Amino acid sequence: MGDLALYLTMAAIGCFTGGRLRRRKELLCRTGRLQTAAMIVLIFTMGMRMGANPQVIENLNSIGLYAFVITIFAIFFSVLFIMLLRKLMGIDRTGRLRTGTATVTPPPELAEEDGAAAEQTEKGEKRFSVMTLIIVVCVAGGLAFGHFAAGNLFSDMTWFSALTGKLINVGLCVLLFFVGFDMGVDGTVVQHFRQVGFRVAAFPFAIMAGTLFGAGICSFFLPAFSMKEALAVGAGFGWYSLAPGIILEAGLVTAGAVSFMHNVLRELISVLIIPLIAEKAGYLEAVAVPACSSMDVCLPIIERSTGSDIAVYSFLCGVVESAAVPVVVPMILNWL
Repeated sequence: MGDLALYLTMAAIGCFTGGRLRRRKELLCRTGRLQTAAMIVLIFTMGMRMGANPQVIENLNSIGLYAFVITIFAIFFSVLFIMLLRKLMGIDRTGRLRTGTATVTPPPELAEEDGAAAEQTEKGEKRFSVMTLIIVVCVAGGLAFGHFAAGNLFSDMTWFSALTGKLINVGLCVLLFFVGFDMGVDGTVVQHFRQVGFRVAAFPFAIMAGTLFGAGICSFFLPAFSMKEALAVGAGFGWYSLAPGIILEAGLVTAGAVSFMHNVLRELISVLIIPLIAEKAGYLEAVAVPACSSMDVCLPIIERSTGSDIAVYSFLCGVVESAAVPVVVPMILNWL
């Protein structure tokens, strides 16, 4: 909860700052470059930390296969459920509410900004490809460095883990400041949020339902893996520091290891594919990919791949899903 309050505070400070500097257009290019640089450092550090973790590396074979299968199914059905819900609510692929067959028209004072955004559509498509390439290189480079070099450079791996953890927290604070800054500069977040209204509350529950549905299906073809274990793994919703511990306390050692790997893989795969999902499926579908991580690690990537309006959905979904983990996992373990 302390980290959540810190991240929320940094985003709020950024939003206030962006609102005050909205007319300083010359600053926007510089902040965009700073945000990209901070994202590169953060993703590389994440990869480095996972590569240096022997538990992650050792589980990449048998247990990793189970985790990978559950992760793919959980992400696929989360995206599918959000897509169906979005269309049912009459929201287009960019997250804007439709009335009849037309998208809701923004107020006159936003017309100039919307026109500029439309002119940058082609540039935005190129940005997705470049961002995806950058993310892949950073993750691969970080994993390789962590696995092959960290042990030789750092004699105390506990200190190394603590150091990378602090770097990740600092990087997240910097990135969330820029996410808030973009919201403040954009100036349309509140208006967009009012258009969608109460509908936004349904999205985190659709993501959770899709995740559990996908994980449950896996129990039918994964050998010696029960429905209870599969659902408990899926109910981690990407929170790898909490859900595995709850499952291990219930005496399910294999499921606990799969849960850890699944949640790590969901975050890692999300970092890689969010730009692609945003481009090919839709902006809200991109929010569904990382689950809990949509409020912190993956929030800057979602914001860069979609827009500041969608960052509101992303943060809300992550908060609700994180709050659900300590409730849903024990419920599954005790009731099934």
